[in-house]
Amino acid sequence: MLASTPTERFRLVRHCLAVALITAWLAPAAGAAEAQETADYLIGPGDVVQVFVWKEADLTRDVTVRYDGKISLPLLGDVPAAGRTPLQLASDLEARLGRFVASPQVTVGVAQPNSHRIFVVGLVARAGAFPLLGPTTFLQALALAGGFQQFAKSDRVIVVRQSAGAQVLVRVDYKKIESGTDVDGQNIFLEPGDTVVVP
Repeated sequence: MLASTPTERFRLVRHCLAVALITAWLAPAAGAAEAQETADYLIGPGDVVQVFVWKEADLTRDVTVRYDGKISLPLLGDVPAAGRTPLQLASDLEARLGRFVASPQVTVGVAQPNSHRIFVVGLVARAGAFPLLGPTTFLQALALAGGFQQFAKSDRVIVVRQSAGAQVLVRVDYKKIESGTDVDGQNIFLEPGDTVVVP
């Protein structure tokens, strides 16, 4: 119902202004966080990266990072990409292209982050591989997999993780999350390559 009295109209205007101010305050912070995530992302094998060279259409293309960690580009041949951020790779490409192009300007983006994936197996609705697009918790991975099946042992979940060349088992007790007794300790952040096993 529309505000009918001056007092109600004043309250409505004040509420709208508050919402607008909060939105304007949060938007730059969200943009900065997204930019930080992009800057920190390490390219890996299987990723599809977008290489854009300003005013050089023949050099602009999407390329897949091979399993040896390299990409192939015209004029440059094979270039190491894995283990670098998009900004680092763009800087390297500019330096390499400087031999062929006057003052090259290169932008690199990640079109498909295929190297950063997690896996959920066992008694869940949708087992499989899921892209790790940003910080992801155990609960978020569980949601991606559609939740537990009926007879899943939710208090005996195991996360298999590669660490320094060895496999590490991290135990997760969902019932402690559900009851609220240990949410922070059990709802762990997942890392690229983690496999969540639900018995």
